[in-house]
Amino acid sequence: MPELSALVWVALAVGAAVIGLSKAALPGAATLAVALFAAVLPAKQSTGTILVLLIVGDVFALWAYRRHADIRTLIRLAPAVIVGLVGGAVFLAFASDTWVRRMIAILLLTVVAVSLWRRARQARREAAPGTAGSHQPAPGTAGSHRAAAATYGSLAGFTTMVANAAGPVMSMYFLAARFPVKAFLGTSAWFFAIVNVTKLPFSIGLGLITPSGLLVDLVLIPVVVGAAFVGRAIAGRISQVLFDRIIITLTVVGSLYLLV
Repeated sequence: MPELSALVWVALAVGAAVIGLSKAALPGAATLAVALFAAVLPAKQSTGTILVLLIVGDVFALWAYRRHADIRTLIRLAPAVIVGLVGGAVFLAFASDTWVRRMIAILLLTVVAVSLWRRARQARREAAPGTAGSHQPAPGTAGSHRAAAATYGSLAGFTTMVANAAGPVMSMYFLAARFPVKAFLGTSAWFFAIVNVTKLPFSIGLGLITPSGLLVDLVLIPVVVGAAFVGRAIAGRISQVLFDRIIITLTVVGSLYLLV
C-alpha cells in the first residue's frame, strides 16, 4: 500500500464518493473526482487509478439504467470516439505529468465554454414550447447532427483517455439533444461502460494502472458503491430543470478547480 497522508486519503475518499454519485445521478460531478485525484496523485497515475473506480461505477449504472439507453446515439458517436481514444493514447505516451495536468484543464475549460455557448444559442432558437421534457434531437440539419457527433465524440475520446474527463463533453451533448433524466443516465451508462473497458488495454500498456494504484482502488471501491446507492435514490426525485442546472454548474466548478 502506498504511503499517503490522512489528508490525501480524505481527498481520495471524497473523489470516490463523487464517482458513485456521478454514475447514479449526476454525471457532470465526475469532473470533481478527476480534479481531486489529479491534485493528490501524479497526473498520469491518477488517470489509471480512477479508471478502475469508474468501471466499478459503470457496473452499478448499467444495472440501474440499462433499459433507458438510446442505442442509435451510441452508434453515431462510436467512430469519432475511437479516433479520440487513439489520439489520447499517443499524447499520453509522450507527455509529462505537467503537460497532462495542463491539458486536462485546457480541454475541460474549452469544452465548457463552447458547450454553454452552443446551449444558449439553441435556447434562443427554440420554437415550440413544452418540448424541454421530451427526447428530441437538437435543432439543425442532419449534417449538423453528424458534425456535432464527430466533434463531441472525438473530443470525448481524447479527454477520457487523457484524463477520464469526458463527462462534461458528453453531458453537454446529451443535454443539447434534449435527453430526459433517465435516458440521459442510461445512454451515459452504456457509453462510459463501453469506453472505459476499451481504455483498459491502453492504460495497462502505458503503465497507468499500477499495483499500488490497484491497492488504493480496493480501499475505495466500497465508497463508490455506497455513494452510487445514494445517487440512485436522488435521481428518482430530481426535476429535469434542476438536473440540467446541476450538471452545468458541476462541470464549470470542476473545470475551474482543475485549472488552479
